[in-house]
Amino acid sequence: MEITKKYLLVINDAPYGNERPYNALRLALNLVKREGVQVKMFLMADGVFCARNGQKTPDGYYNIERMIKSIAKRGEVAT
Repeated sequence: MEITKKYLLVINDAPYGNERPYNALRLALNLVKREGVQVKMFLMADGVFCARNGQKTPDGYYNIERMIKSIAKRGEVAT
């Protein structure tokens, strides 16, 4: 498989409280499913808490930890 598109997504917001990390992860999950696409995620500042194990997901939110793990299986995640 030849890589034709490369994406780097930077998350610098805490996992819960606004929708930016969720939207970035949702985009990444859809991109990694495509042929010829390479996805890398860089977590910085409060964004590193997205990769924390054992998160307690607030009511009404998606589990960010689970989304990060799914992306890490198919792409790259760095802090």
